[in-house]
Amino acid sequence: MAGTALLMTAPFSHGDAQTAASTTEGSWMIRVRALSLTAANKSDAIPSLGVKADQITVSDKIFPDVDISYFFGKHLAAELVLTYPQQHDVKLGSTKIGHFKHLPPTLLAQYHVLPDAIVRPYIGVGVNLTLISDVDIAVPGVGRLDLEKSSVGVAGQVGADIRLAPGKFLNIDLKRVGIGSDVLLGSTKVSAVRVDPWLASVGLGVRF
Repeated sequence: MAGTALLMTAPFSHGDAQTAASTTEGSWMIRVRALSLTAANKSDAIPSLGVKADQITVSDKIFPDVDISYFFGKHLAAELVLTYPQQHDVKLGSTKIGHFKHLPPTLLAQYHVLPDAIVRPYIGVGVNLTLISDVDIAVPGVGRLDLEKSSVGVAGQVGADIRLAPGKFLNIDLKRVGIGSDVLLGSTKVSAVRVDPWLASVGLGVRF
């Protein structure tokens, strides 16, 4: 009888333990990550200047980011990704012609597939707002060029949180973000650049 009672209660106890573990995790999560930006570098040709398509490029970069997530339940969350303004070099072919800064906050809605597992994969989709500043670009014989001050684009995401200890996680994440800008000579559009970067990151998260 004692053995039968133990077998009957063991699964219930294990389930209770899993439920208790998941309910101790709060609704907020903060992650700090190292992020690698790889630009797609697509640009329109400028026939009047003898510039071919895709000759205007933006430098790749590694920089930190912080994201704040709020969980509406086990499966659904919202994530806001933040960093500080990042400076990128701009090249025309192999010649550096200047630089600019961009600030790219991104807001995503996420679905967490296995919210109670050790490895917790998720997918996300959202919107990116990139603010462009400190533009300093010039082409010899042509003059100074400018960029639009903002860009709005779609962002997609896949990633996973790996539980290291209660409330502590290793995070891996991959995003594709739509970022683009018209290139202006005075008030005239002379080209359009699509940065559209891949953003790969790894870091640590705390949920509370």
